[in-house]
Formats: sequence, structure tokens, C-alpha cells
Amino acid sequence: MASPRTITIVALSVALGLFFVFMGTIKLTPRLSRDAYDEMKRAYKSYVRALPMLKKIGVSSILLRKSIGALEVVCGIVMTLVPGRPKDVANFLLLLLVLAVLFFHQLVGDPLKRYAHALVFGILLTCRLLIARQPEEQPPEKRILSVNGDELPLIREAAPEKGKMKVS
Repeated sequence: MASPRTITIVALSVALGLFFVFMGTIKLTPRLSRDAYDEMKRAYKSYVRALPMLKKIGVSSILLRKSIGALEVVCGIVMTLVPGRPKDVANFLLLLLVLAVLFFHQLVGDPLKRYAHALVFGILLTCRLLIARQPEEQPPEKRILSVNGDELPLIREAAPEKGKMKVS
């Protein structure tokens, strides 16, 4: 049976992956929702206006929106379908992307209700990454100790690392 840690990682990966595929698709095409697509276009125009440096290096609002949308779709697919280390890389890239989007929202002075979802999904991405990067706990080894002909179970605890003191 799968451990609770594995179930949590899989559930978060699938949910976050599908969310980012959905949000990235909204940024790329009006097929899912014309209103949401138009709102994204308007928002990214304000981001580029608020950050003139982007215009100077040749990044238009269309390029910015489509780049972020494509990255969200690709990372969302990886989070949903691809096993192993690529999931963690996609998670990290999406976390950086969420931080950039939060920066853009703050830059243009959006109210909290406009970017609360980004905060929540940034926290979820952080939690998933932290859970995935923790090593799995190994059950302690069981040994039998013979004392005067009686067999007693002995649980050997892992020795503390060199230079570290074990505190109970």
C-alpha cells in the first residue's frame, strides 16, 4: 500500500498540474473562456506598461502572456504525467513563475482578491516541493537479542551522524 506521503505528493501533483494546464490554456487561447482570455490580455498589457524595462528588451505583452502560458501548460503536463525528478523541476519553475506573477500584481497595485489564487497555489507548490524533497522514513531494524536463553526483540535505532548529538 502506498504511504500517506506518496498519496499526498501524487494528489498535489495532479491537482496542481491540471490547474496550471487550465490557466496556461486560458492565457494562450480564448476557446475555454473569452472573458478570461480578454482579462488576461488586459492584465498583461498593464504589467508591461508598469515595467518599461520589458519594452526596452523587446518583450511585448503578447510575448510575455504567451510565454508564461506556454510554460504553465508544459510544467502542468509534466506535473500531471511525468514521474520522478522532472516533476520537482516543473514544480520549482512554476513556483518561480508564481513569484513573478505576484510581483507583477504588486507592481500594478492590484487588490488582494485579484491575486489571492496565486498566493494559495504558491503555498501549495511550496508544500508539494517540501514534501517531495524530504527523505522517506525507514522503519527501525528489528533484531533478536539472546539473554540467558531468552530471546528478546531489540530495536536498533540509527546512530546519529558524526558530530551530531541525538536528543530524545
